[in-house]
Amino acid sequence: MKLPELENSGKYVGLYVVDFSEQAGVGFTAQEVAELLESEKYRDCKVYKIYRARPNGEIELKGVLNETFGLEAGMFFYSKELDTAQKNFQDLVKIAKENAPPCRAKVHLAKYSDGKFAAALIYPAEYDDEISCWLLEAEYKTEGPAEGGVGAVQRYYDSKPEILQREQLFGQSSYRSRTGKELLKDLKKVVQR
Repeated sequence: MKLPELENSGKYVGLYVVDFSEQAGVGFTAQEVAELLESEKYRDCKVYKIYRARPNGEIELKGVLNETFGLEAGMFFYSKELDTAQKNFQDLVKIAKENAPPCRAKVHLAKYSDGKFAAALIYPAEYDDEISCWLLEAEYKTEGPAEGGVGAVQRYYDSKPEILQREQLFGQSSYRSRTGKELLKDLKKVVQR
């Protein structure tokens, strides 16, 4: 796969490279990649996330499984007391109001049948790294056990906890994602942005 030289390569960190086999495109958003992978024609493309850029224009890539774009990941902060779980929930919502998350997400305050509680943060799996950084930058802290990942989300849905409160978070992106015909007409461009 041959990639073009990029000016200001740092602005591409967090975006994606899509290898269409006959050519590759640099600078797709996660939403654009997800839309391409949903199509019959592009479902088998190889996808790489740009995770580091050097001042000389070189970029470092990390392969991403195509299935990732159809999954949800999450972080679950558990507590035995409702008050602690409510504080965890409210802190997540407060952080999002002060500094929008990198993608859309949902936050639940949930009660399990065994009496434990959780503040659950659920988001598209392709944003796992960005959500982790967002929480670290906000210095989000909780008490008690926590777990995360795609499997944790499935266990959460399977256990069917009672949702006591919920909030929808709207993400902030540096780039507007293209869809439909607008996205498809630009696929021949080697540099998307």
